[in-house]
Order: sequence, then structure tokens, then C-alpha cells
Amino acid sequence: MQIHSILKLNIMKSVFISHNQALTEEVEDILDSLAIRGYTQWTEVKGRGTNSGEPHLGTHTWPSLNNALITIIPDEKVTRLLEKLTNLNNKVEDQGLRAFVWNVEESI
Repeated sequence: MQIHSILKLNIMKSVFISHNQALTEEVEDILDSLAIRGYTQWTEVKGRGTNSGEPHLGTHTWPSLNNALITIIPDEKVTRLLEKLTNLNNKVEDQGLRAFVWNVEESI
């Protein structure tokens, strides 16, 4: 039983966030508010939503672009991060913001 508790403390999740470039500061503010310091970011990422929203392709017709980032965080921070991202997305739904969570099996 004690081993399970120790292992649970070390469970990490990876959260991939894709968002309109215009939301970069707000997304970074959310990370800061939760004391999530580490992440890797890609800028000028192209894409389009699954069901709705305008494509972000960096073209004359679709000039917007996305940014994307990935952060590896303790399991217990995931719910609050997703809540804050959902709140932001609800305020600016037309901008485009998605987040995906994966288990981290191993790391160095």
C-alpha cells in the first residue's frame, strides 16, 4: 500500500496545447498562475479545427497561425490547468484552443 502511494506522487502527465497565436500571453499567464515553469513551444504552427473555426494556415486567405506547447506536469495539476484553459477557450471560442493529455511513461 505504501509503495502505491509513493509511485502515485511521481505520476506525470504531458499536456499538449495548441492555440491561436493571439492567445499566447494568456496561455503563458495560466501556466505561471499554476507554477508550471517548464514547457517547449512551437511558433507559427498551421492547422484547422476538427469541427468548426477558421483554418490558421498563414496564407492570404487564412492569415492566422497557431502556437503549440507541451509541458510535463504532476498529475495533480492537470485538472486545474484544463479548467483554466477551458475558461479561456469559452471566452474566446472563435480563436481556437485545444489541449490534450497523455501519460508520461518514462523520462530522464
